[in-house]
Amino acid sequence: MSNLNLQHWRLEVDAEGIAWATLDKAGEAANSLSRAVMGELAQVLDQLDVYPPKGLIVRSGKAAGFVAGADIQEFSQLDTAEKGRALVARGWDLFNRLATVRYPTLALVRGHCLGGGLELALACRYLLAVDEPGTKMGLPEVMLGIFPGWGGMLRLPQRVGPAAALDMMLTGKTIDARRAKRMGLADDALPPRVMERAARMMVLSDAPRRPLPLMQKLLNGPLKSVVANGARKQVAKRARPQHYPAPYAIIDIWAKHNGNALAAPALVDGIVRSPTARNLVRVFFLQERLKSFGKESAFKAQRVHVVGAGTMGGDIAAWCALRGLTVTLQDQGLERIAPALKRARENFSRRIKDKLQLRAIMDRLIPDPDGAGAAHADVVIEAIFENVEAKHALLRKLDAVMKPGAVLATNTSSLKLEDLRSVLQRPERLVGIHFFNPVAMMPLVEVVAADGADPGMVLAACAFVRQIDKLPLPVKSEPGFLVNAVLAPYMLEAMVAVDEGISPETVDEAMLAFGMPMGPVELADTVGLDIAVAAGRQLAGGAAAPRCLLERVEKGQLGKKTGQGFYAWNAGKAQKGGAGTPPDGLAARLVKPLIDRVEQLVTTGVVADAELADAGVIFGTGFAPFTGGPLNYRRTEK
Repeated sequence: MSNLNLQHWRLEVDAEGIAWATLDKAGEAANSLSRAVMGELAQVLDQLDVYPPKGLIVRSGKAAGFVAGADIQEFSQLDTAEKGRALVARGWDLFNRLATVRYPTLALVRGHCLGGGLELALACRYLLAVDEPGTKMGLPEVMLGIFPGWGGMLRLPQRVGPAAALDMMLTGKTIDARRAKRMGLADDALPPRVMERAARMMVLSDAPRRPLPLMQKLLNGPLKSVVANGARKQVAKRARPQHYPAPYAIIDIWAKHNGNALAAPALVDGIVRSPTARNLVRVFFLQERLKSFGKESAFKAQRVHVVGAGTMGGDIAAWCALRGLTVTLQDQGLERIAPALKRARENFSRRIKDKLQLRAIMDRLIPDPDGAGAAHADVVIEAIFENVEAKHALLRKLDAVMKPGAVLATNTSSLKLEDLRSVLQRPERLVGIHFFNPVAMMPLVEVVAADGADPGMVLAACAFVRQIDKLPLPVKSEPGFLVNAVLAPYMLEAMVAVDEGISPETVDEAMLAFGMPMGPVELADTVGLDIAVAAGRQLAGGAAAPRCLLERVEKGQLGKKTGQGFYAWNAGKAQKGGAGTPPDGLAARLVKPLIDRVEQLVTTGVVADAELADAGVIFGTGFAPFTGGPLNYRRTEK
């Protein structure tokens, strides 16, 4: 094997005649399948054609995981149809070759195994998953506006059945090792200490894989149209084809071309070079940029203290406990803390099925009515109601007992930090850590710095946000920061349209058709119309509150929380009438004040640049990701 000159792979043959191909991409923390990596894998297979082993085990040499997927940088450089088809052919042909070698093959999957990485593993006869928290498998290409073109659309349905496979491919969701074993994706899920021995035994057994049950074979063959029609209906509920063509292409390529994208060249060209794919790849890189904030800080929290057990404070505390931190939750008496604990248990039990694991998480969420935890916490988050005097009184008490190096944060959504920090011995230590509701669902957290803030504290706050698996967005201290500041004029314009006689349903339909996840009127109902009035006074530039909004607030119709707002609410869902066809130009009219405000906030430096502004509005409001963000949308629509 010594005649191979490999940069990214190591090829060794052990005493039992098993070849071990270890991918350790040079100069990178994680493996990705670049042109060079794929070329070297072809060389490895050439060598093994000449010297066939007893078996081949493919594994990673990285601590970070198996393979993160294809090289996204290479994908972003596809500027012709020919290059797009060549990229698909590269992986399709190579993995088909791997799937048909004469000797048994096994993928030893530890850590993330995503996209092209899972397609590589699927091309092996066996898949052995290492059962530890970091092991996640999935085909998330749809989230980049593309499809798994290197054999995933062929082999995943063959292995787990078409319904489960399409669910993974159309949502981009990942599964852990145990779930992979249960559904038949992995042949076994074992702890790290026995993984290499088990891999040897499995590959030497040369046993046939567990066959797909007969009904699943029929659904993957003669009855494909039944599954495909059902999948199209499900996709249509959450994605319009003009916005997100990739999921529809996945269904068609599987159903009509047996997962071979090269048999549908027009589809390949239309997807790979589509504006949606280009913009979603842009969003991927924006997300990576957000993830980079706080990386240079050594700060790592173990204990968090949250003051305020309302919906926001309670959910922040619960999320931190779920992410492994010890959390003390303070409020005026146990009776105020109990509902937050009950809500946390209900939410956790839907997500965590292991009772011991659930108990361990709840044990980390500690009621603390006296606030004793503040003195021991690495991060203290104030999440009480929006009143300057009340926050002053609380911040004085916290300042007196906190550790010197601990992060002191406020979750205020509308008050300036300069007005809150004046009571502190070290005003520069206060930062904003502003979560969005619902905490468990919203990925973005604004990290707010007032003038003269301690840079080390801001950095530590970003590191903490990453530690709990959220995306930190640094912003300056201005009312509304970025996200709430851009939503206010957008929601105001929507209600002005209602005042003009356009129905709430029609207003919402215009923005759903634009690509928003929720219409602005339903969003106002969800936030609370009283909150919309209060925020509007501060954030809408002095504009008068719309008549339709004031009338409902005066009647106590505050939206979802009272069961009636612009819509009646039943079981947490808005009861809407028919929307009709929105007037031409309504969506453009509604979105204009939002985009104008984003531009203004970039100009004034509240957010550092246009890319970060686009990232913040996408991940903080759900602004149609296929547009690449509001400023990218305005630039490309001109």
